Amino acid sequence: MPYQKLSRKSGPRRALLRGLVTSFLRSGSITTTAAKASAIRPLAEKMITLGKKGDLHSRRQALAFLLDEDVVTELFEKIGPKMEGRDGGYTRTIPIGPRRGDSAPMVILELVS
Repeated sequence: MPYQKLSRKSGPRRALLRGLVTSFLRSGSITTTAAKASAIRPLAEKMITLGKKGDLHSRRQALAFLLDEDVVTELFEKIGPKMEGRDGGYTRTIPIGPRRGDSAPMVILELVS
């Protein structure tokens, strides 16, 4: 399966993923369900790769996807140069157990330092 639908139609799913990736890049880590983390991980890694490239076209592609210009600036000035020596694998997931209420498996998705 190339992507997860997350029980949403395409518009709300895209909005959810854009918001989660923006929040993740803003804070450096995010606590979410395992399914959502596995869905946003490739998108976040693509944004970090764009930040590593650093050219105008990459910046415009990141601005088209992310919801906050300040996050794009941080991505290109701090996160991208910090990940310069890595060839991928910019994120890690740490399982933290089931959520109280519906027992959904929860994870912490964070940037690798």
